[in-house]
Amino acid sequence: MKTKISLVRAGYAFVAMIIVASCNKDLSSSGTAATPSSTIAVATSVSGTTTGAIDSVYLMQPCKRGDHRDSVAQSSLPSSITTYISANYSGSVFSKAFLIKNSASVIIGYVIVIYYNDKPVGLLFDASGNFSKVLEQREKGDLDGPGFHHGGCFDDRDGEQRDTIALASLPSAITSYLASNFPSDTLVKAFKNRDSSIIVLSKNNGLFATVFTSTGTFVKRDQLPTEHGTVQSIDLAALPSVAANYLSQTYPNYVFKKAFSFSENGTLKGYLVLIDANNTKYAVEFDAAGNFIRSKTIH
Repeated sequence: MKTKISLVRAGYAFVAMIIVASCNKDLSSSGTAATPSSTIAVATSVSGTTTGAIDSVYLMQPCKRGDHRDSVAQSSLPSSITTYISANYSGSVFSKAFLIKNSASVIIGYVIVIYYNDKPVGLLFDASGNFSKVLEQREKGDLDGPGFHHGGCFDDRDGEQRDTIALASLPSAITSYLASNFPSDTLVKAFKNRDSSIIVLSKNNGLFATVFTSTGTFVKRDQLPTEHGTVQSIDLAALPSVAANYLSQTYPNYVFKKAFSFSENGTLKGYLVLIDANNTKYAVEFDAAGNFIRSKTIH
């Protein structure tokens, strides 16, 4: 595979995929040494890093000794998997799929690789085709250790929030568009993605994520899953442990972006958490006890 400046400018490039077909090492969600046999390498090129383009990122697939992967055609996947991907990653491009089998060759799960907004996403499903988790991605040099390095394509995992844009610094094209089309919106926060697109969070009888290109051209507006009532910004530490554990297990090495609580007549109704998992942003809703309700893929 070649690494060229043109690929850097294009963001993620769908080129090819290297398959490592054995699977014999358990991995925790982060900070665990990995071996090539427990990963799937996906060819990609990432913009916005200090080191330029890279040849691939690695999907960290947890597995037990004796498990192995076999390629499977998209047409042979359980309908629940294709339905889930269509509902949560609209417009995505299918890349590869694998059966996960145990030492007795019994199917115990599926790994699906797609490209969403030109970004690779690895999804793990159980044997029945039910969604389990979004697989963590790492660069090759970070297979051992915490899973990121300064200047790498996942360096936002250090929690420094360098992708945050001050609301006063938003391009005038964006503020003008929002003022003209959604004059009742109260802007909350803005982020710049690796592909230079911009997401603006706002409140207006609910929460919304509006996506723009780097030049301020409107792309889409999503209403985020929320309860009715009073919206209040909260810290990650304010989430119930049930919700925090769900995020850690379902989105390994995710980056916390923003969280909100919802109350009605003084009674807590639920929470919404915005996270970044491998440069794709998700809004995840929980009830008042911290139990998962639903999630929405933003960009």
